[in-house]
This record gives sequence, structure tokens and C-alpha cells, in this order.
Amino acid sequence: QVQLVESGGGLVQAGGSLRLSCTASETIFSFNVMGWYRQAPGRQRELVADITNRGITNYADSLKDRFTIARDGSKNAVYLQMNSLRPEDTAVYYCNARQSLKRWDLWGQGTQVTVSS
Repeated sequence: QVQLVESGGGLVQAGGSLRLSCTASETIFSFNVMGWYRQAPGRQRELVADITNRGITNYADSLKDRFTIARDGSKNAVYLQMNSLRPEDTAVYYCNARQSLKRWDLWGQGTQVTVSS
């Protein structure tokens, strides 16, 4: 069974940075797209950013100036660099991977990001 494992969350002061990592149990190029979503308390899960297997990136409009998604195929990993963090960025961040032919829609366990003011 394919697994996604996130890491890198934590507590940071406003204005700080964090880098989240998502490691897959198989090559990330087997997925059509991988991405990061987040869910704050009382809110719906929302897309942060994603990247296709061709390297095309997509961001939530409100986040593209501060967040960057990247990948490292040699490590089967996708990263989310988050800069200039704000208290409203506080949420559980989830890694997602989709593969259309195999009908995969996989989620990691989530990693908590808390930004203090």
C-alpha cells in the first residue's frame, strides 16, 4: 500500500518560516499530481499548492507569494516552503497524491503548523 508521510510542522512565530516534507513510499513520478492542502479548525480543507508529474505548479492565489512547492524525485519527496508565516496560516497541513489510472487519491496523516502572533 502506498503511503505518504509528512514532517516539518511545528510552532513558529509570525514572520517565520517552515519547510514541510512529504515522503512517498514509491516514486513520486507514478502520481499525476501531488499537493499540499490545509485545514484550519472549523474550516474546510483547502488547496495550498500542487505540482504535476511534469513539474507544473499551481497555487492558491492568496499564498503564491509566500509559499513554494518543490519536489525531489531522488528522495520521493515533495516539499512546501512557507515564508512570512501568519497566524491565519495555522492549520493541519496534508500531503495528497493522485493517480488517475489507478484511481488513487492518497492522503498523509497531516502535520500541525501553528503560527503565534
